[in-house]
Amino acid sequence: MPVSRLIQLIRRAKPLTVEEGLNILKRDHYRCQYCGLDGSTSFENYLVMTVDFVVPRARGGKKESRNLVTACRPCNLIKGRRVFKNFEEAKAYVLKRREELRQEWEKRMARLKTHPAGA
Repeated sequence: MPVSRLIQLIRRAKPLTVEEGLNILKRDHYRCQYCGLDGSTSFENYLVMTVDFVVPRARGGKKESRNLVTACRPCNLIKGRRVFKNFEEAKAYVLKRREELRQEWEKRMARLKTHPAGA
């Protein structure tokens, strides 16, 4: 690995501190900014809350509050490292993809119910 690449990796911004992450969660009232899941209604919901870089760090996103939003883990995974023109476009993509995945899941579950394993 070239030394210049190694230096780039070392200089890369560190991930959020616990305090920085908690500040974003508080700012957004522990609610996923993509799907609206409320992390304050149950402990299980709270456990899946994360902070998402709207423009991912891997794509040059900065560790600035305007680039950070509260997201549940499923929405954060769906969005991944994709880059969008703005947050609204990212949200639309995530919600559309969630619906597609839900429909696929429902079809799989329906097939399981009509054709149980070992039957």
